Amino acid sequence: MRILIACEESQTVCKEFRKLGHEAFSCDILPCSGGEPQWYIQRDVLNCLGKLPQNNMKGWDMILAFPPCTHLAVSGARWFKEKRKDGRQQKAIDFFMDIWNAEIPKIAIENPVSIMSRYMKPTQYIQPWMFGHGETKKTCLWLFNLPKLKPTKIVEGREARIHKMPPSKDRGKLRSKTFLGIAKAMAEQWGLKNEK
Repeated sequence: MRILIACEESQTVCKEFRKLGHEAFSCDILPCSGGEPQWYIQRDVLNCLGKLPQNNMKGWDMILAFPPCTHLAVSGARWFKEKRKDGRQQKAIDFFMDIWNAEIPKIAIENPVSIMSRYMKPTQYIQPWMFGHGETKKTCLWLFNLPKLKPTKIVEGREARIHKMPPSKDRGKLRSKTFLGIAKAMAEQWGLKNEK
């Protein structure tokens, strides 16, 4: 499959799909930090929802998107009034919905618990501890033509490390990293080679 991993500068999910033989590309406006620039498109993902820019191939078979949650997550609800007033929240909602409404056969959007649930109920909620990581971070998945993710390794010793992360210039970037166990589950369960 040709797969676009949107808003993923780390390439964590992209690499897992590549291991299974898929033509996956990460796309973000930030510089690539994943070490595989040949699989990276640095531009606004909305400009990539049609054909592959590298070689004008036909469109994408799947998009997995991790849109920024800064203006959507309920963890920042105390700033919602200001963000609604200056339009930041509506811009974030529109971006999310533009991805959801893309004409791509399979779509997955990942985001923390957010106001997007008002617009569309998430297909499922997942936690890192369901995929081998002893941490809590309730995360929503909105899925189109994809099955729910099945837990791969439920672990104990659950800690809210992400929630307790101290302030820093990289805090947002660190908090948004995809756990490797979740990336592997996405690739293995949604990227089966026998899938059409």
